[in-house]
Amino acid sequence: MVEWQPISEPELRARISQGRARMTPPQLRLWEAIRIEPEKWQQRPYGDQGKGFWAVALIGRTVLWYNDIENGFNRSRFTTYGTIDDYWCNLDELEVAVQYVLNALQHGSDLMRLHWNPAKVGR
Repeated sequence: MVEWQPISEPELRARISQGRARMTPPQLRLWEAIRIEPEKWQQRPYGDQGKGFWAVALIGRTVLWYNDIENGFNRSRFTTYGTIDDYWCNLDELEVAVQYVLNALQHGSDLMRLHWNPAKVGR
């Protein structure tokens, strides 16, 4: 049995480059506006084994990050810079994750707002 290993930065950059090559012009413009240099962000408990997940873009209080356990890009809220609040296991390619952000900006609806947080019920 092969033990899971986190994605290396060069491998991540290759995935980003592949996703960037498939982007439409509107997706690419948005990507260039929100992207950051990849950096490891904490997410407990799922990110502990790989010393965090790679954050690749920021917009508002959300982070676009790569889940190398599931091999896909995700977008989650963050309260504290450097810590991913919500774990997701989407299998999205980068251009798909960027399109979700673009849809939210263009149409005003965002699946991130539909995320139920029991701690905030009744506030």
